[in-house]
Amino acid sequence: MTDTGMVNSAHASPHPSRQLIRLLSYNIQVGITTSRYRHYLTHSWKHVLPYPERMATLRSIARFIADFDLVGLQEIDAGSLRTGFVDQAEFLANKAMFPHWYSQTNRRLGHFARHALGLMGRFSAHRVIAHRLPGPIPGRGALEVHFGSVHEPLVIILVHLSLGRRTRRLQLEYVARLANPHRHVVVMGDLNCAPEAGELLALTQNTDLRIAEHGVATYPSWRPVQSFDHILASPSLEVRESRAYPVNYSDHLPVGLELTLPAGLNLYDDDAAPLGRVLEH
Repeated sequence: MTDTGMVNSAHASPHPSRQLIRLLSYNIQVGITTSRYRHYLTHSWKHVLPYPERMATLRSIARFIADFDLVGLQEIDAGSLRTGFVDQAEFLANKAMFPHWYSQTNRRLGHFARHALGLMGRFSAHRVIAHRLPGPIPGRGALEVHFGSVHEPLVIILVHLSLGRRTRRLQLEYVARLANPHRHVVVMGDLNCAPEAGELLALTQNTDLRIAEHGVATYPSWRPVQSFDHILASPSLEVRESRAYPVNYSDHLPVGLELTLPAGLNLYDDDAAPLGRVLEH
């Protein structure tokens, strides 16, 4: 289990003792722009080989995500042949001017691909844990990142779940065990299921997490018919706005929300550990 770290102030809160932050979750498909179903076949080579347009797409994504405070990315590459050995989490954090970033590599395919999750933003974490999610095929993970107070942190859990319903249920049961010990939790990512799916409803029944409804489909980005991308939050976190954004840099639409943190939860808390690399099993 590995994680890598590399602030600016968050948006002003309507109440001086409560911090308002903007979160985003985005499956960026390793910087591949897709606008037709046939591109999954005709552009499939882009998943294993480099091509110049990928970097232009990543720069566009960086400009978009720069307006947020915490950004969770799925389907990124940690530096392999197909990206010209560019670590996409590091590249996007630098281009979007995020001083802190953390990534988790979940699947390595030799020199050709390194599938990863990435979380970046304006706050330094004091704890980062890379989890392997259960499933018959290895390669799915959850990145758990703690911000603010060591004793009562804001816990972000970033995931990209499997395609199979039975495996997703096992994975969400694992996520529930991660979330339940904490009071202030956000779970976000490409969950590969609709908000009314039984396995996602089971997560809300087994935890106090609630789905921040954005009310639109997010996949495929060029003609959305399925809602696969979600953010869930604890009731202690006030959701002020939740929406999907009509940007077509990937085959998914990004989803975001504004959260007002409870009084006393400060992401610049003095308990936060110093900036650096965190390694935990």
